[in-house]
Amino acid sequence: MAGMTEQRIILASASPRRRELLTRAGIDFDVRESPLPEPDRPPRTVSPRAWAESVAYFKARAVAEGHRGRTILAADTIVECGGDVLGKPLDAADAERMLRLQAGRVSEVITGVAVLCLPRAAAHKPFEATRIIRHEVTYVRMGDDDALIREYVASGDWAGKAGAYGIQNIGDRLIERIDGDFDNVVGLPVALVMRLLRNFSAGCSGDC
Repeated sequence: MAGMTEQRIILASASPRRRELLTRAGIDFDVRESPLPEPDRPPRTVSPRAWAESVAYFKARAVAEGHRGRTILAADTIVECGGDVLGKPLDAADAERMLRLQAGRVSEVITGVAVLCLPRAAAHKPFEATRIIRHEVTYVRMGDDDALIREYVASGDWAGKAGAYGIQNIGDRLIERIDGDFDNVVGLPVALVMRLLRNFSAGCSGDC
């Protein structure tokens, strides 16, 4: 991704799926997992899209504090179905609950993306940051197959995945239709990320 940023970006995530997607896109990056704890579901006064963007921003900010002058990329993926916001399942029972909620319905896979850089010198404006924050939404219809759900829960593939499934593995058997960015369902909307990085590089003041 030469020319898009002046140096390697930092991915504020330990997700192997996000690392694989960025590598496939030819983006040079280092990994620094964000220390921000996984937050609970958003307050009722906050929309799922605003929540995903906010969490992505705070993940990026937490890493940027220790890497001033570096461009930080962070993302947060949640699933919204029937008014319920689904993050990562706590255990197999929670995963089954999420999958049954989505069975036969259309859900929204929402990923908030933040690109951020803190100035190298924080003397005068310690909270000033160059940043771009956006989100991507993909609509996913899951089939209603009880046997497949039980089989998938037993596989353990749901662990660490928003909405309790990973479409890049055997989770694709649960899905009937996708409208939108497939990479977003995997874990990172790469096309959006590349646009944001281009815009970020063009708009950066140079102090970062």
